[in-house]
Amino acid sequence: MAESVTSAGELDTTGHSPRRWLWLLLGYLVAFGLIAVVWEGSKALFAIPDYKLPHLAQIAEAFFRPTPKGPTWLILIQDALYTAFEAFVGFTIGSVSGFLIAALFQRYVHVRRGFMPYVIASQTVPIIAVAPMIVVGTGSLGAPPWLSKSIIAAYLTFFPVVINVLRGLESVDRDALLLMRSYAATDNQIFRLLRLPASVPYLFTALKIAATASIIGAIIGELPVGSTRGIGVQIVVGSQYNTFNPGFLWATIIVAALLGMIAYGMVALAERRIVRWKRPES
Repeated sequence: MAESVTSAGELDTTGHSPRRWLWLLLGYLVAFGLIAVVWEGSKALFAIPDYKLPHLAQIAEAFFRPTPKGPTWLILIQDALYTAFEAFVGFTIGSVSGFLIAALFQRYVHVRRGFMPYVIASQTVPIIAVAPMIVVGTGSLGAPPWLSKSIIAAYLTFFPVVINVLRGLESVDRDALLLMRSYAATDNQIFRLLRLPASVPYLFTALKIAATASIIGAIIGELPVGSTRGIGVQIVVGSQYNTFNPGFLWATIIVAALLGMIAYGMVALAERRIVRWKRPES
């Protein structure tokens, strides 16, 4: 789609013109160049040993180092996909449950006053302390190994959805609400026709936060001893052998970061396709 001219005579930069993509690529290259200069400059200036901060070439080499199961990059991709599956299940469970809880709180004020403090208090419990109990508990029940990680991901996901969707459901225009009540609209009709559309932008804001939180939750669930698959397991392995292969740990960190960026980008793309009426106008 080429760039178009708005009513104010300005260029609409929402299109996918080759020039726009060129500038975007150039920006990424410049940012990477600056990071490389600061990275290597810090090692040279402060004489940082490799096990604390490896050279970028060592990190690149770690991706292609052969293993009995294949090249390292292939192993990392396979574990990243497994973590992505765990995070997706947790993201789905947490998002749906969070939306339902927000709708319940909006409809019944007394329920909100009674249970909202517990929802808030649930996020003050250190997840790193709860994760081993969830992993052991679900394992003793014979549940599949990925379920415990998905539960932890859902635990970190539902809270931002509850808070943001509740804010969105209550952000309706007062005049529009009074108009619908003057036409004897039921609570269900007001929710479906007024509150739900108003909450969509808030929902996607919450989903962006939840998408990255679900990745973090899945990785944290993989850290306890006993997990055999996932990028979190590779992070543990990398930290154990960091002295002998310092680039591998950073390779796993880069893959985990890319996984979170992809999750965020997918939600942002869905928002771009769905929430069209909220785009700023010239």
